[in-house]
Amino acid sequence: MVDVRGVYKSYGSLDVLRGVDLRVEAGEVTVVIGPSGSGKSTLLRSINHLEKIDRGYVTIDGEFVGYRRSGDRLYELKERDILRQRTHIGFVFQNFHLFPHLTVRQNVTEAPLSAQGRPRDQVEALATELLEQVGLSGKAGAYPRQLSGGQQQRVAIARALALRPKVVLFDEPTSALDPELVGEVLEVMKALARGGTTMIVVTHEIGFAREVADTVAFMDAGRIVEQGPPPQVLDRPRHDRTRAFLSKVL
Repeated sequence: MVDVRGVYKSYGSLDVLRGVDLRVEAGEVTVVIGPSGSGKSTLLRSINHLEKIDRGYVTIDGEFVGYRRSGDRLYELKERDILRQRTHIGFVFQNFHLFPHLTVRQNVTEAPLSAQGRPRDQVEALATELLEQVGLSGKAGAYPRQLSGGQQQRVAIARALALRPKVVLFDEPTSALDPELVGEVLEVMKALARGGTTMIVVTHEIGFAREVADTVAFMDAGRIVEQGPPPQVLDRPRHDRTRAFLSKVL
């Protein structure tokens, strides 16, 4: 479903991604861990072309993201075509990014209506279903300021799912939450994983990675140093850098 090949990204003289390869099959959950500044969030933003990569490519379901191929070269798509691609890639941000002037229901329905042009009755029915799925059916008419951080993040998850995406990207979805609110968001994510949603999750929640991930990828200094099933990477890491990191967070 997701294929990241040889991706490089720099900001001036700072090399943030240094030849990243990552493959995620349909229905799988890949959890990306690593120290701050290792390139995890930049990798996610490169997957949906929020960051323009310098070298390499990303495909989702066989389609190049942000580019089209002509012969042996890739050419960047026009903005409208990039936006169309993003409607198939759900993104849950660390700080929610809800529209403060819209209700919970309106936040969930806005993109399917305006970006995908789907019929309102279908979108409204889907919003009802998704809000029930994330445990917020009673908050449809509330505004983001009236919700807790955990509730706002669950709305953000429902909003991402409303696009019926091929993959959902989570960028440290619990790091902005009070500790007592983390569990309610992780439970929603666990249910999505059980339901077969293709997910790439950047997180510091090692317990979540151990329980839910099909693959754990450890990043350091812009590279994926080690990846494999959770028991291998978390319990029997092969790389010294992985062992050093886990010794500080477990």
